[in-house]
Amino acid sequence: MPKPQPAADLVYTRLRDRLLDGDLAGGELLSEGVVAAELGVSRTPVREAFLRLEAQGFLRLYPKRGAMVVPVTPGEALAVLQARLLMELFALDSLAAGPADVVRATGAELLALANREADADGGPSSRQALETARDFHACLMRAGGNAVLAASHAALWDQQIRVSAASTTRPAHVMEDVEEHSALARALAEGDPGSARESLIDHIAAVARRIGLANGPSLPGAGSHDRR
Repeated sequence: MPKPQPAADLVYTRLRDRLLDGDLAGGELLSEGVVAAELGVSRTPVREAFLRLEAQGFLRLYPKRGAMVVPVTPGEALAVLQARLLMELFALDSLAAGPADVVRATGAELLALANREADADGGPSSRQALETARDFHACLMRAGGNAVLAASHAALWDQQIRVSAASTTRPAHVMEDVEEHSALARALAEGDPGSARESLIDHIAAVARRIGLANGPSLPGAGSHDRR
């Protein structure tokens, strides 16, 4: 018989899911007492969960008042997306410089991940989109062959999960994310890394637009699709 989940872990998981699904908006104030009553637990595990979520950047704690959901600032989002663009383009270019069969195999693997998201029961949710996006982009980074860069990208993803969550709060945004992943994967599966590169740039720019950034991220001295 499986051991019951510790109360603090239960509260953390429930709150984190609500944050990633967009149910808790930036600036919203959460009360320890209200959350404890809703989940049928004491305030102690709620306080522990709040501390964990504060450490991950989701919440800002205010003694005797509760916790505020930290909104994603434009500057934070832009910096994160620029870093992602730099690392993922490097990985894609490194992959493209290798054998054509490896490029196609990677594309097929990425396409399977995109299809997993699209085929989810009831359509993909924001949380499912985030989970698949993590796997999708991690697969691309591994294919680039630089383990240090892939590890740095994984650490960045943990830090910027709030940025990604903000870009998939609406069902239409989730489907756009799926379609963008599929376009990139199909291009690689068809042996066309140039088109895949354009799809990656378009995808990161679309993420920026979905979170309200008028101008997407760019690399210094480069045009929109001329970043080689």
